Amino acid sequence: MKKGKLDSELLKELVFNNISFRRPEVTARPGIGEDCAVVDFGEYECVLSTDPITGAVNEIGRLAIHISCNDIASNGVEPLGILLSCMLPVGTTKEDIDQIMKQAASEASKIGVEIIGGHTEITDTVNKPVIVSTAIGRGLKGSSQSARNMKPGDYILMTKQAGMEGTGIIVSDHLDRVKHILTPDEVQEALKMLDQVSVVKEGLIAGEIGTSGMHDITEGGVLGSVWEMCEVSDTGAEIWKEKIPVSEVTKKICEHFNIDWLRLISSGCMMIVVSPDKKDLIINRIQESGISISCIGIVRDKSFGRMLVDGDKKTEIRPPDSDELYKVI
Repeated sequence: MKKGKLDSELLKELVFNNISFRRPEVTARPGIGEDCAVVDFGEYECVLSTDPITGAVNEIGRLAIHISCNDIASNGVEPLGILLSCMLPVGTTKEDIDQIMKQAASEASKIGVEIIGGHTEITDTVNKPVIVSTAIGRGLKGSSQSARNMKPGDYILMTKQAGMEGTGIIVSDHLDRVKHILTPDEVQEALKMLDQVSVVKEGLIAGEIGTSGMHDITEGGVLGSVWEMCEVSDTGAEIWKEKIPVSEVTKKICEHFNIDWLRLISSGCMMIVVSPDKKDLIINRIQESGISISCIGIVRDKSFGRMLVDGDKKTEIRPPDSDELYKVI
């Protein structure tokens, strides 16, 4: 099997179809395009998500905090706690562990999340660090956002720039392979993208106003997120390629490695689907917070299909496959 997360069909066949027992307290379960579970706690609901970091090394402690906290924020809920399970290869030093935990602690502090547990071990079953993070959030009952609420006519918004995380990881972990095509300023621009991988701020702003669903753009990139959200809501979409923001540095790196920036891991970007009456309010509020946001498309009826529009050309958006990052690393 290929590197990366399982594709949608295999995930259904091998994972979801084998899970049959249900508890009445669980009101929302993970699925294609749904990364969080929601558990009824009376007046409140508990929102949970878990994710691994397997594609990065140098910034793994930092990214481990954001990958699962971003999922919680995609429900419009504030993350409050996180657990980290660290599997580290033989040869890991005390200094390595210290660096990982300093990164994690610093990022958790920035977004107001407490590291409340986990596990750390050295094992010969991995050949590079792997961290699995599980985040927990709490919201008032019924406050979670879901892409199941998407409907034709809603607008599709996106914060920041496509491919940010992938760009930052490639330059951070594989600088020797790209430094000959990038200027020193471009190297710094790419590295600074890893300072923007949290979507908690925009998720809470949009959640307070109300959305038709949100999705942090991770493996599979922009187009993968569009497909997954449409799959949840059983809708189509029209995505305008020229409206999707992307850095010239990202384009240069993707051209060099012959990979597609539209399908490159993009943590730090939030996809927000909104009704027409809330579109301008959410754009204005997020821009006022210092975060860039663009309108990149519109939700269509399922019969329209899921289409990327580039001038006069229309291309069907396929289900997400192994992320483009794995072609590099």
